[in-house]
Amino acid sequence: MSNLLNPKSQVPEISLPLVGGGEFTLSEAQADNFHILVFYRGVHCPKCQEQLKEIDAEYNDMAVDGFNVVAISMDSEERAEKAKKEWGVKNLPIAYDLDITSAKEFGLFISDAISDSEPDHFSEPGIFVVRPDGTLYAQYIQTSPFGRIPTKQLHNGLKFVVENDYPERGTSTV
Repeated sequence: MSNLLNPKSQVPEISLPLVGGGEFTLSEAQADNFHILVFYRGVHCPKCQEQLKEIDAEYNDMAVDGFNVVAISMDSEERAEKAKKEWGVKNLPIAYDLDITSAKEFGLFISDAISDSEPDHFSEPGIFVVRPDGTLYAQYIQTSPFGRIPTKQLHNGLKFVVENDYPERGTSTV
């Protein structure tokens, strides 16, 4: 069962190794406007390949606009390296070794393998837009690989948010 995070709440700390070396630690990462955490299913997922290639193509423009984007999966180092290489991801940092507990803390849904190409367990997709102070601005969580938000739409929407100081929504206490 998924546990939804509330807008304006502190998101869980996350610290994971990156393909090619280094580490992504949310509390230490720099973003002028937002961190965008893109959780993907893994190298076995063709829809994830489409999404990460789309984000990779937009990555530099998003960085110029003050958005720090990172892709994250439960894949092993070997599988994450395979995704980066075979998918042709050049710019987008890819973090790996997300554990099930951390995935659940973010409210991600967990699936069991249905084919030999899939790991035993993996998280379904999710995008978390996080302010530089570590609080949640928005989240997009899915139970399947289909119907993801287009990267350009997300990018343009977040530019609007920044330009218009548009607040978090979904915060009513009624």
